[in-house]
Amino acid sequence: MRIRFLVLMLIIAPFAALAAPQQALEPLSKNEVISLLKAEMDVPELIKLIHEHGVDFDLSEDFLQTLTKAGATEPVIQALRAARIRPLTQSQILELVAGHVPSERAAALVKLHGIDFVPGEEYVKTVRLAGGDDMLIAALREAGKAVRHTGSVREDPKDGLNYVWIPPGTFMMGCSPGDNDCNDIDEKPAHQVTISQGFWMGQTDVTVGAYQRWVVATGRQMPAAPKFNPDWVKQNMPVVNVTWDDAHAYCGWVRGRLPTEAEWEYAARGGSTEVRYGPIDEIAWYGGNSGNQTHDVAQKRANAFGLYDVLGNVREWVNDWYDENYFQTGPTVDPHGPANGKGRIQRGGSWVGQPKYIRVSARPWYSPASKYDYIGFRCAQDGGSPVAP
Repeated sequence: MRIRFLVLMLIIAPFAALAAPQQALEPLSKNEVISLLKAEMDVPELIKLIHEHGVDFDLSEDFLQTLTKAGATEPVIQALRAARIRPLTQSQILELVAGHVPSERAAALVKLHGIDFVPGEEYVKTVRLAGGDDMLIAALREAGKAVRHTGSVREDPKDGLNYVWIPPGTFMMGCSPGDNDCNDIDEKPAHQVTISQGFWMGQTDVTVGAYQRWVVATGRQMPAAPKFNPDWVKQNMPVVNVTWDDAHAYCGWVRGRLPTEAEWEYAARGGSTEVRYGPIDEIAWYGGNSGNQTHDVAQKRANAFGLYDVLGNVREWVNDWYDENYFQTGPTVDPHGPANGKGRIQRGGSWVGQPKYIRVSARPWYSPASKYDYIGFRCAQDGGSPVAP
């Protein structure tokens, strides 16, 4: 029985991982999670198992109720929320081949999990030398197309804004090397985080024009216009004076959501480990160059993912509650933030900020009901990766 195998793996994992790498990659099913809960597995061990294997399902409201009835605690539920199927690394592929996993099985795992790299010709040669065949190579090349299409752009038919494909990957979250402005309390320790699923991210902040389309479609009202954009006449400026609930509702309208704090920082860095992805005056509107107002979106240089204004112009609401200790206690794969906190986090700095606040790791937070003329947002959307040409 696989449940017994999973429990046994916790005990002999250091020795069994190489002997059965294909088992270690299998995501948990709903029935397996329920069975483990009913078996009263120790919570830390269960969470470890969830993190190692991932799951093959999403958490619906009905299944959340089932989990609660089966005895799932909040830490277990948080682990399940973060436990999407993770993409395979180059070394894991080679472990599969070295472990003599049948090619059909290895190719199926690649299709299920995806990969976090583009398989170049040198790597393909390495896989072949290790024993990989044409079926596995074809699966790797197909899975690599999603990664290759970083920066692909699509327009959303509802709000008319562009969304950029952000591929899965791993990065160092928190205080950047050499950043002397970091807050010791909540930006440290910098730690490795994996974003296991690619997603679409608004290429710009939500603009006045896009927000007005939502207002018309839903019967809502525009927020109070700022002094620097009376009557909202400048349609390409970021919308401001919006609460967290406003932003959350708008993103739901475009079949999306607010990005998690980890997704935001991963996307905003665009692969850079620096405090900013470029010189501040080239990439951001801030207190030193804004003229005390926001500016039309996409006027400054984009980052490597093709995102504009992730630093400066307006602060951006993200999904997470604020907890100054979350960096030390949260999961390292797809962290979704604590279950509650002091307020909701904003990222990126704004047109009024000093340079020390225009940093990719800064984590200010406000009450969700707050609305100011320097706070806006952008949305994330889940869904399939771009189709390769």
